[in-house]
Amino acid sequence: MNPEDFLIKVSIDEQRLQLLQQGKIVMDVAVATAANGPGEIQHSECTPRGWHRVRASIGAGCAPNTVFVGRRPTGEIYNPALKAAEPERDWMLTRILWLSGLEPGRNRLGEVDSMRRYIYIHGCPEEDAMGEPSSHGCVKMRNDEVIELFDRVPVGTKVLIQEAAL
Repeated sequence: MNPEDFLIKVSIDEQRLQLLQQGKIVMDVAVATAANGPGEIQHSECTPRGWHRVRASIGAGCAPNTVFVGRRPTGEIYNPALKAAEPERDWMLTRILWLSGLEPGRNRLGEVDSMRRYIYIHGCPEEDAMGEPSSHGCVKMRNDEVIELFDRVPVGTKVLIQEAAL
């Protein structure tokens, strides 16, 4: 697969993600971006805007609802009892697409570096609402949809995160 054949677009205003393959929309789903809104500053828990690239794809072959911490599977499979035991935990499930900014001074290097901020597209608990900002900066997706996206796009795929409508 050639990463130049794909483009992932995320609209913060619409809380949607589209995957384009050779310019044609092949996926269009609701997502959840940051509860704190858009922004690039480290520790802001905001979703960074601008051009990014998928730096790494993590979780190939893992079961749906696999729990990740530090980009590594913990051996846990998410379930409501686990959430009840740790209600404040930021759940990263199933698959991770780790993003790296492409715009120095905006989302790359220094205090605005998306990669160093660990900004991902990742799965989340099924009970989390999509279409409503609620993440700590990442783009959250339904588990079946993040698996579909993960399986379609190669490392190197460009990602545009914008406030504007898709």
